[in-house]
Amino acid sequence: MSNQTVSGNPYTRGIAEFVSGLEYDAIPAEVRDRIKLLMLDAFGCGIYGADLEWSRILQERLASLDTTSTCGVWGTSHKLSAPHAALVNGSQVQGFELDDMHRHGVLHTGCLVLPALVSVAEVRPGMSGREFLTAAVAGYEIGPRVGICMGAEHIAQGWHAGATVGVFASAAAAARGLKLDADKTVHALGIAGTQSSGLMAAQFGSMVKRMHAGRASQSGLYGAQLADAGFTGIVNVFESEYGGFCTTFSRSSDRFNLSELTNDFGSVWQTMGVRLKFYSCVGSTHSTLDAISELREAHPFKPDDVEKIIVHCSQVTLDHVGWKYVPQGFTAAQLNLSYCVATLLLDGAVFVDQFTEDKLADPARMALAARVTAVHDPAISAKGSKFRQMVNVEIHLKDGRTLRRTLEVSRRKETFASASEVVKKFENLAAHVLPKAQVEQLRDAMLDLENLPDAAQLARLLCKK
Repeated sequence: MSNQTVSGNPYTRGIAEFVSGLEYDAIPAEVRDRIKLLMLDAFGCGIYGADLEWSRILQERLASLDTTSTCGVWGTSHKLSAPHAALVNGSQVQGFELDDMHRHGVLHTGCLVLPALVSVAEVRPGMSGREFLTAAVAGYEIGPRVGICMGAEHIAQGWHAGATVGVFASAAAAARGLKLDADKTVHALGIAGTQSSGLMAAQFGSMVKRMHAGRASQSGLYGAQLADAGFTGIVNVFESEYGGFCTTFSRSSDRFNLSELTNDFGSVWQTMGVRLKFYSCVGSTHSTLDAISELREAHPFKPDDVEKIIVHCSQVTLDHVGWKYVPQGFTAAQLNLSYCVATLLLDGAVFVDQFTEDKLADPARMALAARVTAVHDPAISAKGSKFRQMVNVEIHLKDGRTLRRTLEVSRRKETFASASEVVKKFENLAAHVLPKAQVEQLRDAMLDLENLPDAAQLARLLCKK
């Protein structure tokens, strides 16, 4: 395959044709209903994220550098340029480990798609709610497909998929929002892809991990807007044997599967594979937390009763969350298995109230976390990427009992939350920042999105008046 010929891009072209040709009426009703709930959840996460320390740093510094006042920063009265608003809003959605997750695609979606798409709606008023929903589906479909193509090995070798894969989710949504044709959408994907980057070492205590999603959303927005203006990108961004996305971000060609990019378009909807978080921590810990909750419900015990806990897991999970906990800020706590297990046992919950400064180095929490060990189970790793979050949990109690539980995946990742649960989570998070009446208006606008005349109304409801 020549790296220079446009004919060598069947997968990039296939994605572009799906995105540009997607119509509201072609989206099944269950997908339309689901994505409204997914977007509502993401907006709640983004609004809640407005008051976090790292969000405020981004807001204030970018406001001092950027005097443009086109697009709103959610949960605030600030306005920035469209790309900077996408950067901040995406960072806020992913800012406290509360947002959605596509397990097989190893990807958060709303934090990538919505900041770019809302910016498009603000810059080009008149986008109907139906068009907004359709563009969002384009992004929610493409992002996970790229993640599935790359497989779990992508994150295992140190890339943060939300930052690398994420640019394509954003580009697809923004391109559809701008109504780009297939040719320009090819270029949007190619411009976004060459901006792709993000290192997993960010999980060990830095604020920059929070920014990965925002940067990816911004890159996708740049891709679509520049392609709209006639700027050209890498036309075979996925297929190129030298310097293409897949070959560059994988150790070898057998680590990715290009056919997953376009497989079953129109019959399999990846949007339906997106699940929501009800733990305020990284998704790779959730199956362990569920297993421990189920064991404690069946065999009640107290934190002081625990001698040790051993979590047998895949190599990917071990590398991602199984490292020894050292207090280095909220990021390290929310991405560490031992800390999250100790928190669940002590507090009975792992949500926003469990991550406060006074808890990060709490002696009791530290001592309990030290009794939690993650170990690699080759048999789990051998099952492949779809089982990367499978765990065998052993709780050794001081009275001599050993409790065991195996879960292939968190219960929340098997079954989607009820609409009432999603709404309750949204209202809980958004009410930390916005007035109750405005929260209710945004809720109602999202749940009736197909009848909204102008999606720019969402942007107004997302911000402080």
